[in-house]
Amino acid sequence: MTEPVDLRLENGSLLPLSDDRDGDCGVAIDGGRIAAVGRTDSLPAARRTIDVGGGIIAPGVVDEHVHDRSLGQSHKEDWETLTRSAAAGGVTTVLGHGNTDPYVERPADLERKFALAERDALVDFGCFAWVTDENHEDLAPLASAGAVGFQASLAERPLDSGQLLTTMANCAETDCRLGLHVEDGDILESQWADAQTSGAERPIDHCRPPVAEVVGARTATQLARVTDCPLHVFLVSAGSTLDPLLRAKQRGLDVTVETCPHYLRFTDAELTEQGSVAVVSPPLRSHDERAALWECGIENGVVDCIGTDHAPHTDAEKRVDDPVASLRGVSHGFVGLETAVPMLLTFAAADRLSYDQWRRLHSEMPARTWGLYPTKGSLQIGTDADITVVDPNLEWTLDRTTLRSKGTVTPFDGKAFRGAVTTTVVRGRVVYESGAVVGDPGWGRRVERT
Repeated sequence: MTEPVDLRLENGSLLPLSDDRDGDCGVAIDGGRIAAVGRTDSLPAARRTIDVGGGIIAPGVVDEHVHDRSLGQSHKEDWETLTRSAAAGGVTTVLGHGNTDPYVERPADLERKFALAERDALVDFGCFAWVTDENHEDLAPLASAGAVGFQASLAERPLDSGQLLTTMANCAETDCRLGLHVEDGDILESQWADAQTSGAERPIDHCRPPVAEVVGARTATQLARVTDCPLHVFLVSAGSTLDPLLRAKQRGLDVTVETCPHYLRFTDAELTEQGSVAVVSPPLRSHDERAALWECGIENGVVDCIGTDHAPHTDAEKRVDDPVASLRGVSHGFVGLETAVPMLLTFAAADRLSYDQWRRLHSEMPARTWGLYPTKGSLQIGTDADITVVDPNLEWTLDRTTLRSKGTVTPFDGKAFRGAVTTTVVRGRVVYESGAVVGDPGWGRRVERT
C-alpha cells in the first residue's frame, strides 16, 4: 500500500486554468515538493487535507521588489515582520533590495543579510547586490556570494554612462541580470534645483517627471544592446516609458519590465486626496500615463513582472498626522505585500486582467527573470511546493491596523477589494491559513539561481 503524502490541497481550480482543471482539482505535496497535480479524485491520500472550497490554487507568488530594511533600518521592518506580511499576502519568495544602511555592495553585506534572514524569515528569500562607482569593475565576488542579481540606479548613488557600460559588460560575464532604476538623475537634479529656486512645492510630480524615465530607459537599452547584458527595468510608472522598452524587445534584446499595483490603481489625483501617504518614487502619474501603462504594458504584454516596492516607513516618517502639509522631506514609499494579490484579483474581477495574467506577472515571470524557474513560480511535479490559494469572490475592505509589517502606511487603507488570500504554502509547510500567520521564523530558505 502506498504511503500517504504529507499534504493535499483539493477541490480548487488550478492555474493556468483549463477545462479539465476547473473547480475539482488539487495538488499533492510530499517532502516539501509537488508530488502530483490533477483531479481531486486522482490525487494520493494525505496525512493532512485542505479543502480550498472552489478557490484558485496558484504557484506561489514571487515578489521581486521588497525593501527588507534588515541592515541599519530595523525600526521600519525586519525579516520576521516582512515575511509575516509576505505570508499573509500569499507571497512565498521575496527578493530584498540592496539600498539599506549600509548598501549591499560587498560580499560581507550579503552575508549579513543572509544570516539575519536565515534566522528570522518565514518564507524563502533572495537578495540583490547594489552596483556603485566603487565595485562596478569587479562584480564576480558578489555573484559568488549568492546575489540573486545586481541592481543600480541612474538617480540614487547614480552610475554615469561610462560606469553603466562597464557594469553591463561585467554583468554579462557573470551571467547575472542587472535590474535598473532608470529615472535620469541629471533631469531630476535640474527639476529639483528649479523648484528650490522658485519656491514651488510641485506636489504632483515631486520634480520627477515621466520624461526622466523615458530618457533613462533609452540610455539603458542602448547600452544593453552593445554589451549583450540581460536588463530588467524596475518601477515603470508611466506608459510613455514603455516605448523604448518595446522597441528594445522588438529588436530581440533580453529586456524585462516591472510595474507595481499602485501605478495601475492610482493616479496623481491621489496626492491631492491622501497627500504624504501616497508619496512614492517614481510618483503616481496622470490618468493618461496610467491608461497607456495598462494598454501597452498589460494588455499588449510589454510589462513582464509585478513587484510591490514594499517600502515600510513609520507614521512619523510619512507624516500621517498632517498628510496634506508640505511634501518636502516625507519618506517615499509604502507597504504593499498584503495588498498586491487582492488588488490584482480585484482587477481580474473587473475583467481588467485575467487570472492567468496574474499568475504569469506575479509568479512565473519574476521567477524566470531572476533564474529561479521552475523551482519557483510553477506547479511542476518535483519543484518546491510553494502555493498561493485565493478566494476570488471574497469582498472586504482594508484596515491598515491589521497589517503585519512594522510600518503600515498605505494609500490602499480603506479601499475595497474583491479577492483574498486564504492559504499560503512554502516548501510544503502551511505558513498562513484562516486569517492567521502560522509559519515559524527560520523556515525561510535562501533561493539560488538555476
